Order: sequence, then C-alpha cells, then structure tokens
Amino acid sequence: MGNEASTVKSINPATGEVFAETKMSTQEEVNAAVQKAKEAYPKWSGLSDEERKSYLAKAAEAVKASTKELAELITKEQGKPLFPGGPGSLFEAGACSTWIEANLAHKLEPEVLVEDDTMRAELHRVSLGVFGIITPWNWPTIISTWCVIPALRTGNTVVLKPSEYTTQCVVELIKTINSVLPEGVLNVVIGDGSVGAMLTGHPDLAKIVFTGSTRTGKKIAEAASKSLARVTLECGGNDAGILLKGTKMEGPRAMDLFWGCMLNSGQTCAVIKRLYVHEDDVDRITNALDEIAGSMKMGNGLEEGTLLGPLSNKMQYDIVVDLVEDAKKNGGKIIRGGSPMPDTKGYFFPVTIITGLDNGSKLVDNEQFGPVIVIISYKTIDEAVTKANDSKSALGASVWGDDLKEAQAVGSRLVAGTVWINQHAALHPLVPFGGVKDSGYGVESGALGLLGTTATKVINIKKA
Repeated sequence: MGNEASTVKSINPATGEVFAETKMSTQEEVNAAVQKAKEAYPKWSGLSDEERKSYLAKAAEAVKASTKELAELITKEQGKPLFPGGPGSLFEAGACSTWIEANLAHKLEPEVLVEDDTMRAELHRVSLGVFGIITPWNWPTIISTWCVIPALRTGNTVVLKPSEYTTQCVVELIKTINSVLPEGVLNVVIGDGSVGAMLTGHPDLAKIVFTGSTRTGKKIAEAASKSLARVTLECGGNDAGILLKGTKMEGPRAMDLFWGCMLNSGQTCAVIKRLYVHEDDVDRITNALDEIAGSMKMGNGLEEGTLLGPLSNKMQYDIVVDLVEDAKKNGGKIIRGGSPMPDTKGYFFPVTIITGLDNGSKLVDNEQFGPVIVIISYKTIDEAVTKANDSKSALGASVWGDDLKEAQAVGSRLVAGTVWINQHAALHPLVPFGGVKDSGYGVESGALGLLGTTATKVINIKKA
C-alpha cells in the first residue's frame, strides 16, 4: 500500500549533499507500529509512577551520555552550529536530558476536591492510551523530547513521526531512549506528510500531538474528530516585539534582542518576526542590530567560529527568498543582506534587516521563518499594540523597555500564549508553552503540559 519504494533523503543544508537515505513507512508499517504501542500499553500504564520515572531517569542519563554525538548529527542534518558561542546544536542536544529530568520533578498525586463526614471526592490523573506525535525539523530533538517524555511519564505509549528533513537525528535520539525502555513503548515511523496522514488518521490513537503549520494542524484536527482523539497543536507564530520609546539598546540587551530575532537563524516558531520601534528610535535600533549582525559568522555549522547556520532545507530557503524579493519590490529598504549568499553550495541566506514596511506587507503578515528582521515604525503605543495584535497567529510576543511596570502594562494588552519582557523565545521546561488563535491550542512543558497527557478520573466515596 503506497511508499514501498519511496525514501526520505537526509541532506546536509550547509553543502546540499545527501548523506543518508531511509525507507518511508508503508500503511502496513504504520498500522504495525500503532498495534505494537497498543499491545505495550497495558503493562506500561500498569506500572507505578515511580517505576516509570525510574525508566525515564535512565533515559535521561543515556541521552546525556550521547550529547556530543547527537549534536554533531543535528548540525549535519539540520544546520545549527556545533561549537559554543551561540544557541546551537550542543544547546539543543543538551536540553533533551534537561527536559527529561525536569519532567520527572513534577508530582502526580490525587487531589482531594471535597471531604466531609459523609463523603470524599478525589481527582485522579490517568493515562489515555496510544499517542501519535509529529515533530518538526527546526528543533527536531528537543521538541520530540518535550512531546514524547510527558506522554510516557503518565503511562501512555507513543508512535512518533519526525520531519522527513531531520529523520536521522530524531531516530538516533529515540534509539538512545529505547535502549532503556521496554519493547513497544516508544515507536517510530518514517516519512513525509503522507505518512503523517496515515498516522493521524488511525482510529486507535487516543491523542495526537503536532508541531508544524496551521494548514496541516487544521487537517489533523479534522482527522482526529472522526475518532474523537484529543489533540494538542503548536502551529507556529508570527511573533511581534515592541520596543518602548527611548529604550536603551546596547550591550547584553542588544545581544538578547538580536538572538530573540535570530535564534536558529530565525527558524524558530517563537522568535521576533515583526519588530515595532518608535519612529524616533528606528535609526538607532537598526544600527545596533546591524552592528551585531556584522560580527556574526554564518557558515557550515561544523566549522569552528560559526554562529549562524544555513536554512534547513530547500523548501524554506525558497520561501525566504520569495518573501524578501516581494518586500524589495514593495517598499522595503534593505539595511543589510537581502539576497542569497553567492558561491555557497548550501541553503544560505544572510542576516537581512529591512525597514520601510508595515502590516499588510507579505513579509510582515506571513511567518517567514528565516534570518530576517523587519523593523516597523510606530507613532503611539496604541498603534504598536494594535499592529502587534493584527495577526492570525498568536504564539509569543515581547515588550522591551527600561521601565518594567510600563513594559508589563503594555505586555498585558498583547494577545499571545507567552509574553516576554526584555527577552524573547526564552523557554523553560517548568513553564508551559503554547499559543492561541491560529497558533493552535493546548500546551507543552510544565505541569500543565504533563497534565495534558492525561484524562481525569473522579473517585467519589460515600463514607460508612
């Protein structure tokens, strides 16, 4: 049934070279993976929380021991720089064990809702069943970790499909975790969106967890409705940052703002893609960011000194090129970059700073997911807030200012799943993360993310 001769190619985005090829899963293999998870579920869910935590603590140790090798594979397949100096592949690979350990710190205990002389009502959290999880290519291993581990912790079993662009590094991560888990608890299927559709359309899934585009997220929600499988969707963002008038922007804060836009060469759902700056400050802020950008080496992530890597695949490269070209034709002023890097074999697009655009521009209104900073001027803070909220996506947002109370007051007016103050894209394993509007629903990480992998069961007792 389909895909018998199909493969996914792992391409080094810094060179354009294929370094691995993996057979895509067929419908029969997807069905077999779900069946395997289904058969493993009774025993795994029947373990105590402490027993499952013991398995996952060993998984954290195994992942930590393989951090360097995993980081090298992430760089080779996804493009993040390997060496310290910026938030690259060592940062991502190291975060995997950190996220596992943090998840184990949460308590899962019954809650007494009401008790008197006649009765006692308890709220218990119980597992759901088999999870189908689909993860993206931009942060392939850490997102796989924070989606998979909470589900396993609460007694569910998992079938994971990584992005076809980052198959090798996720498969390596899962092999490492599986080295300490019972057979069938965690399974992997390989392929593109067609395999994802096979998985999300399976009637035996209790929950689907997806990170990716809004378009695909809506299809998954529709597929899940047929079996009433629960769904968590993280469908990207078009994050806005607002700089309050006169905000100092130098030293560490300027660097924080730069990385708030350029984390993973801009290939992060929750980085600033629209930067609203008061009209009196545009030149000053533009110059500050331009100076930092000029000091950042972009290149092959396996070369020492590289701080910014390529775009991860040809599809994303073409999207960024198209959006920037449209901006240039429609009033955008290029301060830095703006054209593909010459004489490079991979998918390199330079750090690009653009002014002169406004809401309604194709580049402003779409999640461009690349190394592009769009600086948009505003006259009043009301105008900035209105423009920041004028987006179908609402994953993250930030406000930058010298007066924290003023910044927080402005932040309270922004529509987003997370609002940062004087930082952006700062995620923490104990803090829930998710969006609203077209950015999806449900959260990952934190205690709320863990509880999202469970069903509630009330035990209502009549006392003798």
